[in-house]
Amino acid sequence: MTPNEDRQFPAALAAAMAVRLDCIGEDGVDFEPFESFLTADETTDWFRAWTGNGELNGDDFRVFGQDGTGGSAAFWLVHPGRALVEQPIIFLGSEGETGVVARNLGAFLWLLADGFGPWEAATSYEPEPDWAPHANRDLAVIAEQFAPDHRAPAAAVIEQAAREFPDFDDTIMKLCR
Repeated sequence: MTPNEDRQFPAALAAAMAVRLDCIGEDGVDFEPFESFLTADETTDWFRAWTGNGELNGDDFRVFGQDGTGGSAAFWLVHPGRALVEQPIIFLGSEGETGVVARNLGAFLWLLADGFGPWEAATSYEPEPDWAPHANRDLAVIAEQFAPDHRAPAAAVIEQAAREFPDFDDTIMKLCR
């Protein structure tokens, strides 16, 4: 995947993000999707700002949304030769939170369907005391349509991602200045 590839969402992500836009402010999930991926230049600017490292580029990421504080959700292009939908979904928060929240797009769809956003998944170790996830039927329909073989509850999606990428935080922190 090159930095100049198409910045349009895959069909499954576009469908889920359309539903998410309708949910903003109603379900307690702090996640606002973009209409398309950030451009290559915007992604590089974002990653340099997040890490404080002006020598980096954003080629390994496709940013598709943010939380209210500016934390970003993105595909992390860590598997050379694999399709975008097979790459993990990560979250880099405005307060330094990091996490791989889903192993791939299919798992991410089920995470959303179970009532979690990227921030909630990345910070599941310290949930807000008054927040509880609420499953979303419309997102579950999309997950069933596009990823029936990835069905899992949010806790399993988060645990599987953490187990597959245990060194993600260290990897990102080594890039920071």
